[in-house]
Amino acid sequence: MHDAPDIPSTPSCPADTSEQDVAWMERVKKGDTAAFELLVETHQRRVVATVARMLGSEADAEDIAQQVFIRVWKSASRYEATAKFTTWLFTITRNLVCNELRRRKRHPARSLEATVEESDGAFQPRDLQNKTPDSTLQDAELQDAIQKAIDQLPEVQRMAVLMRRYEEFSYEEIAEVLQITVPAVKSVLFRARTDLREHLQRYLKN
Repeated sequence: MHDAPDIPSTPSCPADTSEQDVAWMERVKKGDTAAFELLVETHQRRVVATVARMLGSEADAEDIAQQVFIRVWKSASRYEATAKFTTWLFTITRNLVCNELRRRKRHPARSLEATVEESDGAFQPRDLQNKTPDSTLQDAELQDAIQKAIDQLPEVQRMAVLMRRYEEFSYEEIAEVLQITVPAVKSVLFRARTDLREHLQRYLKN
């Protein structure tokens, strides 16, 4: 699959828009920083979470999410309300994640050490207050196993799974972000789920 441009043109899907996001983006086009801050507050958490799961590093995720919204600000004039803002936002996110993954391939020693150190505890369940120590350890182990299994997926499969599972994107939205067809998205997700089942067999049996 060819690399997408850093700042994507808006996908064409006129019936599927978010009115609030579009209204904010129209204001951002005019240099309205308050509207931009509202967009960031609304979408930052999900961008950070997706990047963290893609890279296995919350520290790097914060930096890349900041870059994502800088791109949004700088390219606001190119946004047209012909698709969901989130589809456009996640296309930018995907491009920057791809750039970071390519950088890590060029510097594998650093990326491996950073992943081990920075992801320590990053994906633990949030609410463990009422759980026994054994249960907490099991949950933590499962979360770690899931993240490791996702990490082993090819880049396109990983992104598709995260958008579908955690962000509840439609097949059509995933296709726009990944720049592939809807049947290709379904095929990618099928292969990814098959691989994940194999990696997590021990936990599925339990």
